[in-house]
Formats: sequence, C-alpha cells, structure tokens
Amino acid sequence: MAPEHRTTFCRICEPLCGMIATVEDGKLVSLRPDKEHPLSAGFACQKGIAFTEVQNDPDRVTTPLRRTSTGFEPVTWDAALSDIAARLGRILKAHGSGAVGWYMGNPAAFSYAHTFAALMFIKGLGRHSHYFTASSQDTNSRLIASQMLYGVPTSTPIPDLMRTDLFVVMGANPVVSHGSFLTAPRIKDRMHDIVKRGGRVVVIDPRRTETATAFEWLGIVPDTDSYLLLSLLQVMFADDLVDLPRVRQQADGIEWVQTLCKPFTPEMTAPHTGIEPETVRSLAHDLVRTERAAVYGRLGTCVGRSGTLTAYLIDCVNLAAGNLDTPGGSVFGSMETVGARWVNTLMGAGLRHDTRRNRSRIGGTPNAILSEPAAFIAKEITTPGDRQIRAMFVSAGNPVLSVPNGDELEAAFTKLELSVALDFYVTETTSRCDYILPTTTMYERDDFPFTFQQFQATPFRQATKAVVAPRGEARSEWDIVDDLTKRLARQAPTFGALAVARKALSVFGVTLSPRQMIDVLIRTSQGGDLFGVRRNGLSLRRLTEDHPHGVVVAPHIRTGVLRTAVAYLSRRVKLIHPEIADEVDKLLARKDPEGYPLRMIGMRETRSENSWMHNAPLLMRGERAHRALIHVDDAAALSLTDGSLVQLSSPYGQIQITVSTTKDLLPGVIAVPHGWGHKGTGTWSLANRAGGSNVNQLTSSAPEDVELSGMAWLTGVPVRVDPIREPVVPVS
Repeated sequence: MAPEHRTTFCRICEPLCGMIATVEDGKLVSLRPDKEHPLSAGFACQKGIAFTEVQNDPDRVTTPLRRTSTGFEPVTWDAALSDIAARLGRILKAHGSGAVGWYMGNPAAFSYAHTFAALMFIKGLGRHSHYFTASSQDTNSRLIASQMLYGVPTSTPIPDLMRTDLFVVMGANPVVSHGSFLTAPRIKDRMHDIVKRGGRVVVIDPRRTETATAFEWLGIVPDTDSYLLLSLLQVMFADDLVDLPRVRQQADGIEWVQTLCKPFTPEMTAPHTGIEPETVRSLAHDLVRTERAAVYGRLGTCVGRSGTLTAYLIDCVNLAAGNLDTPGGSVFGSMETVGARWVNTLMGAGLRHDTRRNRSRIGGTPNAILSEPAAFIAKEITTPGDRQIRAMFVSAGNPVLSVPNGDELEAAFTKLELSVALDFYVTETTSRCDYILPTTTMYERDDFPFTFQQFQATPFRQATKAVVAPRGEARSEWDIVDDLTKRLARQAPTFGALAVARKALSVFGVTLSPRQMIDVLIRTSQGGDLFGVRRNGLSLRRLTEDHPHGVVVAPHIRTGVLRTAVAYLSRRVKLIHPEIADEVDKLLARKDPEGYPLRMIGMRETRSENSWMHNAPLLMRGERAHRALIHVDDAAALSLTDGSLVQLSSPYGQIQITVSTTKDLLPGVIAVPHGWGHKGTGTWSLANRAGGSNVNQLTSSAPEDVELSGMAWLTGVPVRVDPIREPVVPVS
C-alpha cells in the first residue's frame, strides 16, 4: 500500500508545532515538520521528530498488565477493570471517597479528553477524594498569584511577543523549552524579531542559558527573583515613574504595594541578588519608558521558596510600568467565549471557595486549582486517619522521579490496597502499581489543545483526527475511565456524583462526551460559528476537515480586556493580600543552613522532556549521560575536572553525579537536569541503561518546605559538593 501523508500537530511541548505523519499499512513510519502550518512554518524540534520511536517502541506497554509475585503478566481488559472496580468499590464503601487519590502528569495537559476524564472521575467520587497534578512541581504558584490578583487562576497574562520592544525573561529558557505558559511556535525567531525591530531581549537567570547566550544575560543569585522585583517597584515609585491615576483605574491597592516595596532599595537587594544597583535602576526606567515592554517569568520563578510572591510581583511590575493589558505588554489571551466575563466570575468564585474550604490533610495547604500538593502524596498514603489514601491512580506521570523525596513515595506505594497506572511504559512509578492499563499516544487520538488556547501569542486554532489506530490493546484515558465508571456504578450505584450524573443523563439518552464539550467551546469562541449565526465560523468538524493545518483567528491578542479577565465583581485587579505580606516577611527572615555553600538549580535539556523520552534512540545518541554543570572556579577549589564524580548533598538527601565545568553559571551555583534516575525497575531498556540520578532526592517533602500555593521547592536548594575519589558501587 502506498504511504499516506497525514496532517497533524505535535503535543510534546507547548508550541504545538505542525507535523506531517507518514503512515504505511496502518503504522506511523516517520514525522516531519509541516511547511504549511501558519505559525511553525516547517519547524519541529528533535523530540517531535523522534516521537516515531516512542510510538513504535518495542518496550511500550500495549496490553493490560497485572503485577504478580513473579512480575507483570498480561490480562484482558475485562479482567483488569472488573477487579479494579470491585476492589475500589470495597474501599469506597469502607472508607469513603477520601481513601482514593489520582495523580495526573504533564502530558495529560496536551489531551483535552484525558484532563476531563481524570478530573471528572476523581471529583465525581466525592469532595473528599485526593487530586494531584504535576502543576505543583511547575505552575501552581503562577496560577494562585492570578487567582489572588484577578480572582481566577485562568487569567494568566502572557507577553505580547509579536509586538513588544523590551522582553524581560526571568527563569525561563525558551530556546530549549520552546515556551511555557506561552504558546509561540518558532519562539527563538520571534525573539530575534524583537531585536531586528530595534528592541531588546534581556534574560535574567543564574545560568547563561541557550536563550541568554543568544540575547542579553543578567545573572542573578538563585531564588532571589522576589528581591529584584521588589527593588524594581521601589525605583519606579521613588523616581515618580508610576502613573498612579492610570493604575488606580485598573487596580485597587497600589498604595499598599508602594508601602510593601519601600524598604527594598537596589542597594538593599544587591547583596541578595548579586545585581548592581545601577543595573536595577536602569532596567526599571527602561520598563516604564519603553512604550511596549513585558516581564515574563516561568519555571525558575515558579519553583523557589517564594514562587507565588514572585509571580504576583511580576504582574505588579507590569502594572506599575503601564504595561498590563496594553499592546506589546503583558496581555490576556483566551478563547474569548460568549459570556466569558460571567463564566470567569462564576468559575473564579467556585475555585476561590474551594481554596478556602478544602485543604490538604497533611500540612493544611489550601487547594490550588482543585488539587493538593503532590509533595504530600507519600505522607497522605502512610499517615493514618480520616482520608488516608488506600487506592491510587496515576496517569501519564512518573511522580517517583518528579516529586520531592521520590524514595519516600516509592516505599509508600507498597502500603496501598490498590494502585493503577494509565501509561504506555513500565516506569519507576508504574512498576510499583498493581495494574498498568495501556494508553494511546498523541497520534492515536483526535485532539484539540484546549489547555493552551489562553497562552497563544497569536490566536490560533487547530484540531486533528487520529493519525493511526491504537497499537495493540491501547485505549484512551477517557474510554478507560468511562468503562471503569460504569463498572463502579454497578458496585455502588448511588455512590458519588459521577454515578448519579451518569444515571440521570442516561434517562434522556445522553452520554458524556468530551468532543461535545470542545465543539461547544470552539463554536462560541472567537472565530466560532455560534451554531450557524456566523456563516463561515468554526466548529470542531469544520476545523478538522477544512483547516487541517490550522487557522489564525486574529493577528494579535486583544487588549483592553482587563474587565473581562478579572473575575471579581469590582472588575479591578485586587492587590491587597495579607498572604503576600506574610511571604515578604518570610523572604526577609530566610536563613540558609551552614555547611551547604552552593545553590542547586534545575535546567532543561534539548533532548529531554521530563522523564519520559529517555527510551528514544535518536534522543539518546552519542552516549548521552546525566551530568551536572559547575562553575570552573568552584570546580578548581574542589580539584574537580570534567567527568569528575561527586556526591551532591542537601539537608534532605544526597545523590552521586558526574560534573562538567563551565563559565556559563554564576559562581556558587550548580545546575542539575531533572527527569533522570532510572533504576532498572521498568521495561524501558535504553532509559534504564542511561540511569542517572534523581535530583529530587535533594528536595524536601516536609510541609514547612512546601510553598504557599502547594509548590515544591526545586530551585535555589542549598547543597554541598564532595569529590568521590574512589569508584562507588551503586546501592541496589
């Protein structure tokens, strides 16, 4: 049969680059960039091209597996789901919904049906169930800052990349990450466009990243971003740069912010940040005097001890500089559905109520976007009492390698009465589960990138059909949950909102369908057909069939929409929050432990995506290995050279790792990539051979070390480096 070339898009990371899939005899044989894609225009990264190897990986799980005393054995779907439903039903009857938890990993955000399935299932069981996501390792602090400022977490400003003339990037490396909370294909080119039109890109980071190398680098001591932002605000107010009447039209409490930042002069913050006072003053003036400027923070600003404070202050700087909700500034992207203002208001009120009402059993941390801190999963399993987790579901995630203190979590899984993974690999986490239920890959399902519509630098829509049929017996997460829910309803027909809703809808012949929900969203959003009112508008069918390469629905993000973005009834940004004042007090009271002179930061790698692409030969070529970066001066002081093996210790744990020396770091900083530490417990053979160390063993799962929003503390961790002079035999 002649090969077919099918138009689709990549869903590994946020630019969602257009792809052309070549299919022969029903098998995906190659992927190449889509030259006709309006935004990515023939670009795709190595990870996207290499996904054929993931799709066809011989190590991939394609049939349900049940763990036995001698290892995993294949079982039928019926046998697996019947046993899971029976065991889960008994747990629910004996202990209630508080005995059940679900962890959803990062790839789930790239599948609208997966997200709906996980959330509806676990919340449908009852309000006491536990829901965890990868957001508490990467985004919660940004979302909770938005909830404070705008009343709803989904109103998250992004830089107007296509029109800005001063782009300040904090704690992000978009040349490698391709953008995060910022969907902009070919983002490196878009940043170079800023320079070409006479603007600047300034990268503030402890490491001279690939992005900083391409533009201007301003080095900063790890986890001191809040100090810098407070000093920028102090300069703006002290030098009368803030247009107070204008700000008062947008926000309540600007005088409170002015008082909050008053002590943080550039001279006061310089010993903390390592940034000279005149540099701070110059940047503050540039942000105000440049007509189109935006400050953007991402992972590095989110995972420190003051992540929520930092995100809050980034928006305060943009507001005070006159750059919030203005062309070229910090703007609000969204699908802009009909009635968006009141949808925002209702959703914001509901989520704020959930935050106030529901707290984690461990630590008492308020819920963030309906979820609890993933750092506490192990303790939620092992700590006796009401709502102790006895059944755990994990979908598209490997929390043993991604949450703090993974060994603690790995041990906790042995205490569960039921553990179920929805995945297509046997990983460090799924290998500890009772069942592994094989799921489809992104090319085996239809899709629409719902989660990322609000982060589009250029408003854009694209939907795709499945490129190939599911391999083996793989099923989508929605289909798995749908089948399990039906079986569970038979076990406990009156238990849980989901069972009740299913029964009520069935009376009218209605079934729950994520496609129907997405179709409504597309039709009622910008560019949608409003169910026929707009003659040439979009629906899910029309988007898929008539615009396979996608369609730009507007050249730029709308501005002047702040009153819609804000969910408070006042329609004004709310700046006064006692929790923020408390976070500033904590910032001032920080004390680092003695004996740990360096600060550890994370770093992204071009050929890695967290922990799950280390089994693709194309991405692991060249004898790839896990290495930390250390400054040449720190290496010389410890008599280390490239390839030296060291023990890296923090107050919370230690790992062994090989180092590479560099000048592209501030002295006193060591950078360690995350996602490594494969132990040979799973079946992904290449990843297991690569091994590496789990950097999150250096981080803490203690409640006092989890941030206001439930975020894990993953950057600026105090560490010590000790050379290992003799070969060390790994402990199995």
